[in-house]
Amino acid sequence: MRIIGRFITVAVVVLALSGQGLSHANDLGTYGETFDIAEVDLLKMLGAKLKKAEQSGRIDQLNRQFAATARRHIEEPPAVQGVVHTTTPKSWLFDPSIVVPRDFADQNGRVFAHAGERINPLERLPTYNKTLVFIDGSDPAEVKFALTIRKKLGAERTLIILTGGAPMKLMRANKVPVYFDQQGILVQKFGITQVPATVERQGNVLKISEVRP
Repeated sequence: MRIIGRFITVAVVVLALSGQGLSHANDLGTYGETFDIAEVDLLKMLGAKLKKAEQSGRIDQLNRQFAATARRHIEEPPAVQGVVHTTTPKSWLFDPSIVVPRDFADQNGRVFAHAGERINPLERLPTYNKTLVFIDGSDPAEVKFALTIRKKLGAERTLIILTGGAPMKLMRANKVPVYFDQQGILVQKFGITQVPATVERQGNVLKISEVRP
């Protein structure tokens, strides 16, 4: 919360100055080559605008607005675009292998991954057994589906990831951790366009299934 608070305060100051200062930018006029004087005058003007904004309560008002917006975003982030409820169930295999862009070495200089080498992370994580469950958190049937899988597989093996809905509300109501796929990074990576969907290990590849709840 301290980080959010600092961000809000900085943003408020920027907006307060830009909103009230830029509209009067032409008042500075032209001073030939005396740029240093113009810069000093600009700083004085901005300082005066900031002081005026503080005295009028404008900064406090903007702080409250930013805090409210941040809370709304945390409570219910924007839904991931392009993801719909499953109408046609399907499944496929996903190879998580990557091509190493350059040599990687440990602290002793020993190269453990060479440029151009193809590496499958699952081969190096033999005990990885988590199941990712993607759902629209605003759909009760999908929430129930995810909680059923979590109960069956256990809390340690299940990660519930939302593409829509209110994560904080779900966590409070069900006393389980949930995550939100911000900007749809994971569904894009896996090619998921329908939810509910599960991602689970099958040997050294991942099996992705778009299913009905």
